[in-house]
Amino acid sequence: MTISRRVLLAAGLSPAASLLAQKKLEKLKIGVTDWNLRMSGKLEAVAFAKSLGFEGLEVSLGRKPVDGKLPLDNPDLQAQYRAACQQHALPVASTCLDILHVNYLKSDPLGRKWLADAIPATRKLNTDVMLMPFFGKGALQTREEMDYVGDILRELGKEAEKAGVLLGLENTISAEDNVRIMERSRSKAVQVFYDVGNSTNAGFDPVQEIRWLGKSRICQIHLKDRGYMGEGKIDFPAVMRAIADIGYAGFADLETSSPSGSVENDMRRNLAFVRDLLDKIRRG
Repeated sequence: MTISRRVLLAAGLSPAASLLAQKKLEKLKIGVTDWNLRMSGKLEAVAFAKSLGFEGLEVSLGRKPVDGKLPLDNPDLQAQYRAACQQHALPVASTCLDILHVNYLKSDPLGRKWLADAIPATRKLNTDVMLMPFFGKGALQTREEMDYVGDILRELGKEAEKAGVLLGLENTISAEDNVRIMERSRSKAVQVFYDVGNSTNAGFDPVQEIRWLGKSRICQIHLKDRGYMGEGKIDFPAVMRAIADIGYAGFADLETSSPSGSVENDMRRNLAFVRDLLDKIRRG
């Protein structure tokens, strides 16, 4: 998949702007989620992600408790992950508290417990970002639900700050509503885990929202589209330009499906699309 200069210019990427974007995108790293590799919570995902050319792995903490604990709240398994990451020179980009798909933070006391437990578990995987998902029956739909979550994060945000972990809100509400939760939490550890696909599908403009949020309120980013990247309705040249312009320098993780049924082939294809786009922007 190649990106033409005409497409870049149509997205506003003039040669002068591209020179500026070049420096801002130098530190952007492309990771991948273990669940889209179909290896949720599996140690083998580290080597697989590396073999595909990714620079980091987003790791699931698990949905089925083991002896009353999160599956990855296990010192032996954490040590195995650290060793595998060192062996393959591939860091954990972030963790995902995917049990919140089962025990909703907005309504289930267990959700709060898992969040408290996940903060030190995330730190022990040598990463500083945790995704908190709010989807399906756990989606944030009312101001009362958002306020309730903000109050929980006010308490646990302090623990996250002490541990050096950022708590990323990922959902289908607006950037403005996410910031209201952040402000209610009164914690610098609470930020947005921005997903361009979720926001687009919810009717928001990811380019505008990324620019409005700025790098200080985004802890990590998900890149995805319907089908293959670049073939849906998301304007990825404009998205990457916005990411460059705010100076974001962390991980952007592919959370992409496999339309052909081959995870390896489709992940390579989507990664090639992103890398080609980044190269075009960097070269101007």
